[in-house]
Amino acid sequence: MKQKGLTTFALVMLITGAVDSIRNLPAASLFGSSLIFFFLFSAVVFLIPTALVSAELSSESDEKSGIFHWVREAFGEKMGFLAIWLQWITNLVWFPTILSFIAGLVTYLIDPTLSQNKFILVGIILAVFWALTIVNLRGIKVSVKFTSFCAIVGMVIPMFLIIGLAFIWILKGNPSHIHFTASNIFPTLSTTNTWISLTAIMTAFAGMELAAVHVKDIQDPQKTFPRALYISVWLIISTMLLGSLAIAIVLPATDISLVNGVMQAFTAFFHAYHIDWVIPIITAMILIGSLGGIISWVISPAKGLLQAAQLGYLPEFLQKENSYGVAGNLLITQAVIVSIVCMAFLFMPSVSGSYWLLTALSTQLYMLMYVMMFITGLYSHYKFAHRPRAFTIPGGHFGIWGTCIAGLIGCLITLIVGFFPPDGINVGSVYHYEMTFCGGMAAMILPILLFYAYKTKKKSSLQLSPVEVLLS
Repeated sequence: MKQKGLTTFALVMLITGAVDSIRNLPAASLFGSSLIFFFLFSAVVFLIPTALVSAELSSESDEKSGIFHWVREAFGEKMGFLAIWLQWITNLVWFPTILSFIAGLVTYLIDPTLSQNKFILVGIILAVFWALTIVNLRGIKVSVKFTSFCAIVGMVIPMFLIIGLAFIWILKGNPSHIHFTASNIFPTLSTTNTWISLTAIMTAFAGMELAAVHVKDIQDPQKTFPRALYISVWLIISTMLLGSLAIAIVLPATDISLVNGVMQAFTAFFHAYHIDWVIPIITAMILIGSLGGIISWVISPAKGLLQAAQLGYLPEFLQKENSYGVAGNLLITQAVIVSIVCMAFLFMPSVSGSYWLLTALSTQLYMLMYVMMFITGLYSHYKFAHRPRAFTIPGGHFGIWGTCIAGLIGCLITLIVGFFPPDGINVGSVYHYEMTFCGGMAAMILPILLFYAYKTKKKSSLQLSPVEVLLS
């Protein structure tokens, strides 16, 4: 009898679709040929450790998985809730960046100059996100086939196309804006701006652990998940590295827009090859891929938070499901928060500045979650040593310590440099940037204290008699 569930291929599509995105290419391409060093360095201290730790933690069970389950088992319910909160709130900050990319594509089809109008950009972002929220409120689910179709049409084909166009560009002897010399590939590590490059790269590699929530839907999860992670790591590294280099080759760093950089590169290639008629087609393809990729992200993080919310950390109002079986109130609350976060585009001096601020902010929040994940991976390796695992990190104790320490070093570097704005992007004064950045961090993390207090008060009320509750 044929076993049902997600195959290795389907899981690879889900992982690469969540992590690998053509949207991330412009941010990485800003750093020219030195991005080769940063991609390889980030792979060693972040991407590979994330994949290995996720694989070992997921191979312990075929019933429950994901960051909330891992941290909760290792360190208790409160720490588990903090971990899933960081993952959820990260997505709320991340949404405006992917939505701004979609808005940039829409304006590119109409008038490319509109992409620098902050009010038009915010208007399109809010309209798209609320539309996707309304769709999810009605319980409409996107099938795996549709998701795969969007990923192939809007991510895989454009990614390989831009890489192929760059190879043709070089073979035809066209000028390149970057040079592959040792001094350019290996940057001077003494400058702050060099380390700031890691923020863009780390963001591009985040999300490897997300597929673990599908553990119940995977064929032979203890073996399939690690295998899919291994394949995905190499696909992500190769496509992201070559795709970023393609943009850096054809466009000078000073002209690359973080929102519209992909279409700038495609336009330059197609114009040089006298096939400008392809521009609207490729724009529509990338737009389809972006919409297909984000629609599931509108509801997936909320589902993860709902699991923790049902333990009593959120008010009952946010736990309720509508007639379609969807946490409607939580989704609406999520949309309101995303709308407020989108206002960052109106307070920064440039669209690229707003894009970078939100990218850096979401990366910082996600890095905090990854710190928890690496510590959990190390602790669980010993605490649950008696559990059978289909996959363990190679190298025994040395392997698990080396992997987790490497991951923690990558997170620590990213957390430190995230507070420094890049030189090549207009983010206003350093004081303005850091105040906005720190304020954003505080606004996203501090609510967790209110939910802890709510859970404690609710638990205390349940232990009191009705008379004591009225008197309290």
